[in-house]
Amino acid sequence: MLTTDVAMRVDPDYARICHRFLQHPEEFADAFARAWYKLTHRDMGPITRYLGPEVAAEHLIWQDPLPEPAEAPLDADAVGQLKSRVLAAGIPVADLVWLAWSCASTFRRSDKRGGANGARIRLEPQNGWEVNEPHRLAGLLARLEEIRTAFASSRPAGHGVSLADLIVLAGTAAVEKAAADAGHELRVPFTPGRVDATREHTDIDGFSHLEPTADGFRNHLGKDDTLPAEYRLVDRADLLGLSARELTALVGGLRTLGATYQSSDLGVLTARPGVLTNDWYVNLLDQDTTWTPTAHDPALFEGRDARGSLRWTASRTDLVFGSNAELRALAEVYASAGGEQQFATDFAAAWAKVMDLDRYDLPSHHS
Repeated sequence: MLTTDVAMRVDPDYARICHRFLQHPEEFADAFARAWYKLTHRDMGPITRYLGPEVAAEHLIWQDPLPEPAEAPLDADAVGQLKSRVLAAGIPVADLVWLAWSCASTFRRSDKRGGANGARIRLEPQNGWEVNEPHRLAGLLARLEEIRTAFASSRPAGHGVSLADLIVLAGTAAVEKAAADAGHELRVPFTPGRVDATREHTDIDGFSHLEPTADGFRNHLGKDDTLPAEYRLVDRADLLGLSARELTALVGGLRTLGATYQSSDLGVLTARPGVLTNDWYVNLLDQDTTWTPTAHDPALFEGRDARGSLRWTASRTDLVFGSNAELRALAEVYASAGGEQQFATDFAAAWAKVMDLDRYDLPSHHS
């Protein structure tokens, strides 16, 4: 016997379970079957990815189950109405984009978990994560709930909108407005059909492992992190299945729109935050700006002009787009004369991709 075997007799908790199974073999058989099922299916992701007639009827909490849709799919007219209501509410573009990104970017292609579907950002544990700024999050969710309630009251029963759809649609509307303010007519793809998960079907312990220690997309820097911030950024981009081009477009766009942690100016390299311009790339690559580490934190940088006047502040996740050859080449394309339209188009495509990463209910989703 090994010590792991002896522990089943000596440890009081394990011993209690073993005695129970000894006296009730039918319970042991059921527990073993369930544990084996979980072991062999855990890496398949949510239950919505299971295929075939032999899928078990019982949905277990570790499978991240979602309820059946409570509302009819939004048509084009309803989508237009909701966009108008969201923009008329006066919620800043930065906040709408920040909320949608915070909701969707939990996705991990490694185990197919996370994402916007279910709107679990409103539930534990996500609503308490530091990176999600609980106070800011609660206020924005309350504003969207008001819009959701008013919209539902103006529609026939069963033709409202899920909060998950509204969060994504609000962010999409904000991106389109920011593009219009920059002089670009942009239609960001939006596919309705998301539902809202329940607390009963949310594995709090399981989802706690999705909490990011840092998020370079929002310029949230982890405390006492052993890895450089740019490593965390690339790792997060890989979990989202992003290409280098998509990574470059998204980081620059999120910074330009002001969708940063604690609404910080860190890395917002534009005098027009909230407008979808290519300012971030232009100012990042400006040869007249000298970047040096700050005195209080070597991971933060100050950009000063030739006279020593402070222009910008940035993090390692910003400056990597100037120091890494592949990322710099992409940033130079967006910073070039005439590159703004290409940037806006690429940002919209990458944004829509992230918003739909967990939409396994769509026929086109094969990942």
